[in-house]
Amino acid sequence: MKNKEKIAGYFIYIILITGLAVCIAILLPQVRQMIIELVEQKMLHRKTSLYEDWFQVLLSYAIGGILFIIFLGYCLLTASGKTLVHKVKNEILDSLAEIDLHTLTKPILIMSGIYLLGLISLIRANFLYKDDITRSAGGGAGGWYDWSRYVSMVLHVFIHGDNNITDISPLPQLLAIPILALCSVLLVYTLNNKKITIPGLFASIPLGLSPYILECLSYKYDAAYMALSVFASIVPFLFLSRKKAFVFCSIISLLVMCMTYQVSSGIYLLIVLILCFNDWNSKRKTNREIILFLGRAILSFCIAMGIFKFFLMRPYNTYVSNAMLPFPHLISGLYTNFLRYMNFINSDFGFIWKILIGIIFCFFIAKFVFISERNKIVSLLAAVVLLCLLLVISYGVYLALDHPLFQPRAMYGFGALLAIIGIYNVYEFKNIAKIFVLALSWSFVVFAFSYGNALADQIRYGNFRATVLLQDLSALYPDKDKAENKISIQLKNTIGFTHAVKNIAKHNPVIYRLVPGVLTDDDYLFSVFYLMEYFNYAPFSTANLMRTDTPVDYNTLGLPVILKTYYHTIRSDGKRVLVELNEGTK
Repeated sequence: MKNKEKIAGYFIYIILITGLAVCIAILLPQVRQMIIELVEQKMLHRKTSLYEDWFQVLLSYAIGGILFIIFLGYCLLTASGKTLVHKVKNEILDSLAEIDLHTLTKPILIMSGIYLLGLISLIRANFLYKDDITRSAGGGAGGWYDWSRYVSMVLHVFIHGDNNITDISPLPQLLAIPILALCSVLLVYTLNNKKITIPGLFASIPLGLSPYILECLSYKYDAAYMALSVFASIVPFLFLSRKKAFVFCSIISLLVMCMTYQVSSGIYLLIVLILCFNDWNSKRKTNREIILFLGRAILSFCIAMGIFKFFLMRPYNTYVSNAMLPFPHLISGLYTNFLRYMNFINSDFGFIWKILIGIIFCFFIAKFVFISERNKIVSLLAAVVLLCLLLVISYGVYLALDHPLFQPRAMYGFGALLAIIGIYNVYEFKNIAKIFVLALSWSFVVFAFSYGNALADQIRYGNFRATVLLQDLSALYPDKDKAENKISIQLKNTIGFTHAVKNIAKHNPVIYRLVPGVLTDDDYLFSVFYLMEYFNYAPFSTANLMRTDTPVDYNTLGLPVILKTYYHTIRSDGKRVLVELNEGTK
C-alpha cells in the first residue's frame, strides 16, 4: 500500500513539475512566438488578424497555469490540502445523497414536455439563424474561441463527433430542452424549500421560454451550450447546507457558465439575493448567518469572475466589447447601461405583458410584506429595494461592460427574474397571484408558437426574394469561370418583414428584434453571405462582402441603373454592383 502511495506521489510530482516547466517556458516571448507561428502554419495554414492577440493570451494562460499547478500541488501533496479535499468531497456526496432523485423525475418530464411543446414550431421552422449560416457552410468553432467559450469548444467535439461542425439540428435544441427542464425543477426546488409543486413549475416557464431566451434557442449550434450556462448558474444551490461544498461548486460552476455563455452571470446573484432577503424577512436565520452566506456567495462569484477575467478571457472588440467600464466612469456607465436595458425591455414588451409583469411585481411586494416577521414598513421598503436590485442584477456582468450587447439573447436574465418572482409568488400564497403568474407563463408559450411560425414565414419570403435576385444577377453576369469576371456586391435597404411578423409586432414588438431580416444592408451574416453561399452563387469577390470592410460605399458612386424590377434595382459599372432592395407594399 505504501509503495503504491509513493509511486502515485512520484507520478504527481512528475506531472506537476512538467506542467510548471511548460508554463514557465511559455512566459518566454520567444516560446510564445514559436507556438503562434506553429499554430498558424499547421492548423490555420495562413496568418490572420483573428489570432493577433495570442501573444498576450498565452501569457495569461501561462500565469494562470502556474497558479493552478501551485494550488493543485497544495491539495494533492500537503496534509492540510488533502484534508480540505476530503472535506469538500464528503460534503458534496452528503448533499447529493440528500436529494431524492425519484421526486425529480416526474417534474423534469413535465417541464421537458412543456418546453418541447413551446419549441416545436421553432424546430419545425428549420431556420439557419445568423451565425448558423456561416457554420453550416464553413464549419469550424472560431466563434466559441473568440468569446472564450472553451467548454462549448470541447463539448461540440463530442456532440458532433468531429472537430468540424456540421448541421445536426434539431439535436442541439433537443438537448437544450431537458437541460432547461432540469433548470426549472432545480430552481423551484431551491426557492421552495426543497418542495416541488405544479404551480411552481408552471411559474418557472419564463426561464426557458421568455422571448429573450428564444433567440438563444434559435441557434442550431449553440442552443445546448447556452442552456448549460443557465444550469451551471443554478446547480451550486444544491449544496447550500454545506459551506465548503457550496463555495467550491459555485466557483467551478460559475467558471463553466463563463466558458459557455456569459449572459447567465446574473442568475446566480438573483438566487443569492432572493434567498438572503427571504431568510431575513422570515427570520429563519440570524443576521450573522445571512451575512456569512452572502459573503461566501459574493466571494465565490468574485473569485470565478477574476479567474476568468485575468487568465481565461480573450479580449474582444468588434460590434461589442468585453472590456470593463473605466473606473472614473463606472457609476455613470452602470446607470447608462441599466437605462438602456430597461428601455429595450419597455419597447420590446407589449401592453398585456407589461400589465401582467407589473401586477406580478405588486404581488411580490405584497407577499413579502404579508409573510414578514419584521416591521411591516421596514419589510415594504426592503421589498422595493430588493426588486430594484433584482432588476439591476438580472443583466449580469454585462452591466459593467464598456460596450455591452443589447440583443435579445443577451437579456434573458430578465426571463430568469420573472421565473424567480413567479415561483416566489405561487408558493403558499393567494390563488389570485397564481392566476396572473400562470397567465404570463401561458402568454410566453403562445408567443413561442408564433415566433417559430414567424421564422418559417420569413425564411420562405427571404428565399423567394433571394431567388428572384439571383436569377437577375445570373442573367446579367453569366460568366463565372474567370477571376477577372468576378464582381463585388453591396446591398441597400431591406426586404422588410412578412405580414405574419408585422401582425405579431402589433402587440409584441420584440418580434422585430428576434426575426432576422434575411436580406438587409446592415446584417452581413444574413445578407451577402447568405445570398452567395446558401444558394451557391459563385461570380462574386469575397473582398467586398462586408460594407465595413469596403473602402468605398457604392451608394456614393452614382452607378448607372442596369435593371429595375418591382422587387429591386440593380446598379453596376461591370465590376461593382449595388442592389437596392424594395420592401414592397406595406
